Amino acid sequence: MIVNLILFILILGVIVFVHEGGHFIFAKLTGVQVYEFAIGMGPVLFKKVAKDGTQYSIRAIPIGGFVSLAGEEIDEEERKKAKGKTLQDKKAWQRFLVMFMGVGNNFIFAFLILLLTGFIWGAVSTKPVISDVTSGYPAEIVGVEKGDIVKKINNKKVKYMDDISLYLTVEDLSKEIDFTVLKASGDEITYKITPKEVTDEEGTRYALGIVLEPKIEKGFGKSISYAFKQEGAIFKQMFVVLKSLFTGKVKVNQLAGPVGIYSVVGDMKSSGVQALLMLTALLSVNVGVINLLPFPAFDGGRILFLIIEKIKGSPVDPKFENTIHTIGFILLILLMIYITWNDILKLF
Repeated sequence: MIVNLILFILILGVIVFVHEGGHFIFAKLTGVQVYEFAIGMGPVLFKKVAKDGTQYSIRAIPIGGFVSLAGEEIDEEERKKAKGKTLQDKKAWQRFLVMFMGVGNNFIFAFLILLLTGFIWGAVSTKPVISDVTSGYPAEIVGVEKGDIVKKINNKKVKYMDDISLYLTVEDLSKEIDFTVLKASGDEITYKITPKEVTDEEGTRYALGIVLEPKIEKGFGKSISYAFKQEGAIFKQMFVVLKSLFTGKVKVNQLAGPVGIYSVVGDMKSSGVQALLMLTALLSVNVGVINLLPFPAFDGGRILFLIIEKIKGSPVDPKFENTIHTIGFILLILLMIYITWNDILKLF
C-alpha cells in the first residue's frame, strides 16, 4: 500500500507539475507576475520566495496544484498595483499561450513518454488487425478470420487497435452488433454478431472471441510514428467517452477519480515500468483534454472568454466572468466529491 501510494503521488505530481509548469513558463516569458507556483493543495508544507516575488510551495494534500497569476481573477485594484504585469495587460495571443500551454505541456509530455516506451520496449503497431479468433465463439462462427482488419463497429470507424476495445466497451454487447472487416482479398464485409455471454470469476461479460496481439516494431522512426498514432488513439478515446457521457452510454458513476486512479496504479505496478509509463501518458492526455473543455474554471473556459472578447471587440464584464468561473469551480468540486464517493464504494 505504501509503494502504491508513493507511485500514485509521484505520477499525479509529475503530471500536475508539467501542466502548471506550462502556465508558469509562458507567464514568465510574456511578463505576467506569478504570485505562487504550488504543487498540491491545502496548507503549505514548504515554501521559498524568489527575488521576483514568486512563491514556490509544496502543499499538504498531494492532489492537484496551481499557478497564481496577477489578474487571473480580473481585479481592477490588483491591476493597478501590478503595473502592466497582469494577464489583462497582455495581448490576446500572449494570454492564449499562458492559458493553453498547461494542456499543451501535457500533450507534449505524453508524446515524449510514448516515444521513450517505443524506443526502449518496441513500438506497438496500432493497426487494428485481428491476430486470431477463438474456436466456437461468435466471431469465428460468422466468418471473421485471423488477419482481418477491423474497419467499423456499429458503423463507427475503427482507425487504431485501441478503438476496438473502446467501442466494445461503450456499445451494448447484449445486442447484435455490426462488425465490418477488410479481408485479405480486399473485400469489405459486415458481419452481424451476437456476442456470447461468458461468466467467470470476474463476473458476467460478453465476448466476440477475437484475439488482439499487435506486432512489436523496433527503431527510432517506428517509435516516432507510434508515439503520434498512440496519442491520437488516446485523444479519440477521450472524445468518444465524453460523447458517450452526453448520450448516456457511459454513466458518471463509471468515471474514476483519485481513489480509482490509485487502484489502477496498484494494478499497473505488477505489470512493470512500461505499464506505469503508459498509464502516465494516458493520464497526462486525459488531464489536458479535460482542461481544454470550454467549461468555467477550466483552461478551456478561460480561452472561451478570450474568444468571446475577440468576437465582440471588448472584454467580458470582469465581475460576470469571475462569477461564472466561481460557479464552475464549485460544480467541479461537487462532481469530484461524487466521483470519489463512487470510487470508495467500488472498493467494497
